[in-house]
Amino acid sequence: MKPRELLGTAQVPDGEELKLYRHDQDFMIVLGHNELMSTRQNGSEIALATQSWARISKAPRPAMLIGGYGMGFTLRAALEKLPQDAHITVAELVPEIIEWAKGPMKDLEAGCLDDPRVRLVMADVAEVISANALSVGGTGYDAILLDVDNGPDGLVRRGNNRLYTMRGLRTAMDALRPGGVLAIWSAARDPNFTQRLKAAGFTVDEVEVRARTNGKGAKHVIWFATV
Repeated sequence: MKPRELLGTAQVPDGEELKLYRHDQDFMIVLGHNELMSTRQNGSEIALATQSWARISKAPRPAMLIGGYGMGFTLRAALEKLPQDAHITVAELVPEIIEWAKGPMKDLEAGCLDDPRVRLVMADVAEVISANALSVGGTGYDAILLDVDNGPDGLVRRGNNRLYTMRGLRTAMDALRPGGVLAIWSAARDPNFTQRLKAAGFTVDEVEVRARTNGKGAKHVIWFATV
């Protein structure tokens, strides 16, 4: 069996160290003992984009915010669905994630970050959401997709916790256009978070999806919270 090869490390601001590994033809990004993402399992990351698009497909000139580039599965799936007049903002906090995408994983990146519909912002997604809140004169989004932790808690960095508080959820609501959707990926269910979304004023659809595109693998959860 081939050993796992460490390709790079990255320090998350206000968080822990990420490690990029390659094992044979597969890549994985690891935080401590948690495998955050892997090229072997991308079905739920793809579903995050496709099922969000299904909920906003009638929006004219749709605008989407993706929090966390990861390995680009969500972005590539969105680009396959969204029209040519769409706008997709990708907020990524860790520079090495983009360096890895354009370096050892360039075949996987496949030029998606250079698509004219895409704007890459190296920033905290919470700040991007706040800046685009309609209540403060922002342009807003039809969909905000968050996959920056393993669930609605600040696993990767403590600062992410504010995304999932009542205040954070209402800020996200302020940044959504009428009929817009906030989609949040999680490795597991969290009934308390479901209730918090509802208390914030969202209509909530909690969907269970498999980790792999062939319908196998672990069961993940995506909350689709609609304004």
